[in-house]
Amino acid sequence: MDTQGRVGCAINGERGGDMKKCGIGKINTMIGLLMAMGLCGCAASKEAMDIGMANSEADMAFDSDSYGEEAAPDAGTTDDGYGSEEEKSILGLRPASTNQYVFVANSDRDTVTRIDVATLEVMTASVGVYPSMVVTSADYTTAVTFNAGSDSISVVDTQTLAVTEVEIRSNLNQMKISPDGRWVICYHDASAEDDGRVAGAISYNEISVVDIESLNHFETVVGAFPHDVQFTSDSLVAVMVSDDYLAVIDLDPDGPTTQRIPLSDQSVDALTAEEVLLDPDGQYAIVRQYGAQNLVLVNLLEGVTSSLSVGSNPTDMDLSGSGDEAIVVARGSGELWIYDLDDPEGDPDVVTLPEAMVFGSLVMTPDDERGFLFTTAIDQALYGVWDRMTNEVTVRSLVKPISSFEVSPDGLTGVVFHPQTNGDLKWDSPFFNHYAMTLIDLSDLFTNPIRLDGKPMAYDNIDDGTRGFVVLEEMPHLIIMDYETLIHDEISLPSEPTFLGILPQTPTVYVSQEHALGRISFFDSVADEIQTITGFELNAAIED
Repeated sequence: MDTQGRVGCAINGERGGDMKKCGIGKINTMIGLLMAMGLCGCAASKEAMDIGMANSEADMAFDSDSYGEEAAPDAGTTDDGYGSEEEKSILGLRPASTNQYVFVANSDRDTVTRIDVATLEVMTASVGVYPSMVVTSADYTTAVTFNAGSDSISVVDTQTLAVTEVEIRSNLNQMKISPDGRWVICYHDASAEDDGRVAGAISYNEISVVDIESLNHFETVVGAFPHDVQFTSDSLVAVMVSDDYLAVIDLDPDGPTTQRIPLSDQSVDALTAEEVLLDPDGQYAIVRQYGAQNLVLVNLLEGVTSSLSVGSNPTDMDLSGSGDEAIVVARGSGELWIYDLDDPEGDPDVVTLPEAMVFGSLVMTPDDERGFLFTTAIDQALYGVWDRMTNEVTVRSLVKPISSFEVSPDGLTGVVFHPQTNGDLKWDSPFFNHYAMTLIDLSDLFTNPIRLDGKPMAYDNIDDGTRGFVVLEEMPHLIIMDYETLIHDEISLPSEPTFLGILPQTPTVYVSQEHALGRISFFDSVADEIQTITGFELNAAIED
């Protein structure tokens, strides 16, 4: 410990002076000495030299006094200084599935492949240029590809594979389909990486709306930088949230109409909208703005807004499982605000969260009896269990900070994913600088942390909640999680995965993988058998 302390002094002691006085050669010599003495573990790297500083910085993050001195929010704002909570993201090119087929967009070959899961029959159809995503309608009759290279969508009959291409606006990169499968909305999500395809005059407000039944294309303008669109359950209205406006789109087959509702009466320095929550009945939308001390309530039927009181800096919103309540996490004031959607302007219930905890995200169990509170904004390896009957919150620790918190479909198991960052984890932990996941038995909160040798890129569950599945970047393995025993297993894949999913209403997992001519594997989680198809367009044989 004394030798490690002197290394810290040699590095930090000259802060603000001539860096040459720090003596880089001396530091390297001391690190070599520490390695020889076995005090640096097996990591002979710059990370080893930075361990002392990293741990002390992590400790400061949990010290409210230190935080106030180092990075206090500006006076007059409700921003707590931690930044936004990050929503879960799924990487890779995601196939789309029906109750019979899996559709895979083959970007490099401008095709879409249909795979019959019962027979593993493969058929391929040509679509537009560089199909970057594919979705299927809720009734399973239609698949739609978004063709980034030709500014179009391709509408595919799932039975006959007949294809119709519809031109859309340029500079779009995102597509969402309505619950009834009739409407597709394409827009530009500014948070996605710009691929440089578009030049000249560019708008980030203009979107495309396509009626899949009539194949008519409509254009409209929404607020600046749209970043989410949601549909009412009857698919009659789409609501798009942008930085400054809520666009309410009446999906009329004769021509959609758009009402743009400003979210602030401030023309300068208006707060940025981050999230919209829709009343399932389609009467209200609630908009959350980062750093706000109020929510914006939008009456969709009347097109008017009002303000809802909320605690400081709301960072997450969720519907209750029954859909009759909106639950908002006010991270800045450490509270939960619960609104009755039959009367959202009535007095909400307010639950006070434990002091000195930073909780900004919420995941509810399917039965609505418990909620799990956590944060992705700072390296905090803690979560809270909210009992809705008593409103008590129990705090538990985990092996590492949290990147996402999932709950199995039956509500009996939690799956927590952890980033590489360490928080206050000590350098000699086997989890240090590794990704990880933790399985939690939600009946007694027993945990089984599992080290991962790659970054999780996709995750899904069997509908009955008995098993979950994970694939990692650049790792040709499928990880299988048994939720009843909390034991994990893994099986080899022929090549690196790009995505996984569950075939609806079946115990079958599919994993698309890297291959010049396409590859997908099917894992029967009941029989514990895997089959693979390679070379979609060559109709390659099945590999056992």
